[in-house]
Amino acid sequence: MPKTELFNREEILHKCADLFHRKGYNATSMQDLVDTTNLNRSSLYNSFGNKRGIYVESLKFYKDKSSQSVQSFLLDSKTPLSALESIFNYAINSGKNGCLLSNCATEMANMDEGIKRFLEHNGDQMEELFENIVTKGQLNGNFNYKRTAKEYATYLFSALQGIRVTSMITDNKSKLDSLVKTTLSILY
Repeated sequence: MPKTELFNREEILHKCADLFHRKGYNATSMQDLVDTTNLNRSSLYNSFGNKRGIYVESLKFYKDKSSQSVQSFLLDSKTPLSALESIFNYAINSGKNGCLLSNCATEMANMDEGIKRFLEHNGDQMEELFENIVTKGQLNGNFNYKRTAKEYATYLFSALQGIRVTSMITDNKSKLDSLVKTTLSILY
């Protein structure tokens, strides 16, 4: 019979995701995870298997929380353009550590096939979200038809990644705002 976890799994994943976000996978030790969670090694190993298991669960937790934020932007936005602006502004305002998933892509995608597939799936979901937003904008006349919604979605996802990286290396808010405005101007 499996042991019952005597801790709040979501709280632990939040702490682990924050740690991996700050330090990355390779620079995070099991001792760092023990210190951050205040759990002993055996509890971590019993619950997650190993460091990679903790990392993968942390990535999923982070993705789910980020998806909730994006969904709230969609609900709160009156137009497709304002939805896209909210998503891009969230990315540039999320701090100097950037996006955990983007950081993971640069650190781990070429080293771990399972993580690479997870990131590809996440990218596909983001592109689908962008495609739906662009389609609405094209149908209501706010966005042009120079490219298909799918082509714009692929571009927007790639641009978002670049803007996330740029926001990690500059504090120049007007530069970042200009990047967002220029990126989205392709649509109208």
